[in-house]
Amino acid sequence: MGLNLRSPLVVSANPLSQKIDNIVAMEDAGAGAVVLFSLFEEQIRAESANFERVYKTASSAFAESSDFFPDLDEYPIGTAGYLELIREAKSRVDIPIIASLNGITPEGWIEYARDVEHAGADALEINVYFIPADIRLTSDDVEQRYIDIVEMVRAAVDIPVAVKLNPYFSSVANMAQRFAETGADGLVFFNRFYQPDFDINELAVVPNLNLSVPAEIRLPLLWIAVLYGRIGASLAATTGVHGARELIKYILAGADVGMVASSILKHGIPWIKEIITDLELYMLDQQFPSIDAFKGLMSQIHVPDPTAYERSNYIQIIENKDWR
Repeated sequence: MGLNLRSPLVVSANPLSQKIDNIVAMEDAGAGAVVLFSLFEEQIRAESANFERVYKTASSAFAESSDFFPDLDEYPIGTAGYLELIREAKSRVDIPIIASLNGITPEGWIEYARDVEHAGADALEINVYFIPADIRLTSDDVEQRYIDIVEMVRAAVDIPVAVKLNPYFSSVANMAQRFAETGADGLVFFNRFYQPDFDINELAVVPNLNLSVPAEIRLPLLWIAVLYGRIGASLAATTGVHGARELIKYILAGADVGMVASSILKHGIPWIKEIITDLELYMLDQQFPSIDAFKGLMSQIHVPDPTAYERSNYIQIIENKDWR
């Protein structure tokens, strides 16, 4: 996105970035940039007297979305604290600080995007958390909602803007291209939507969010490999990076950066250094002088057999697998 990064490992939005000392520790461990935890518009509106009016208006238009948002009590920092965190982080670290915004109204997307830019954020990640559960919504309606949001934010700020995609569009490649054409400087693959669980004894819907696992890299790996060299936006992978192995695979597919959250929540912030060290050892072993030397080598446009990413390869797997 035009940012100068010291490493291809970026910390994605997670609760650890609520504390400035953690952000400093992430830089010390070798992170290339830090995406702050998401700022939710509902939380901001809750601080003002007009919250009920705004929330009811939004929920009337998109009633299906309100039941799927995380508990706002889990995000104790409001807009003033968030903006102050950006300012303090910019005064304490040299790596880029990327804000993450999750809005529900046009006014919210525009206003808070401008706020984080004025506070000094180096870039903004648009985190559209929208589950189209209304059966009246068409695929065109859903896609246009995303495009409208990107268009609004892009027009409101001058800093680079990244879009965190979901993997459920009918045509991921087409949406990626449309986002780039609308002005997105970067695309993040993929958003992990909250999926509720059931308590079968209490007969209640249980909020639950599991940490990612390395096996989850397969889907974003596919789309990054397919899109590399074909669209005018930076590509980031934000699922399943638990070690250098996953990060290396993403770079080989064509990702500019791999993003980490679950593994540092599990192992601690110093785990970043372990990943970077193992990446450097791999590059030394393979005699790659830089990240660019092997970025995209396994993308669809560079592999000897591009059909390996398409239907024919699936047929080969079925035919060659010994199922006995």
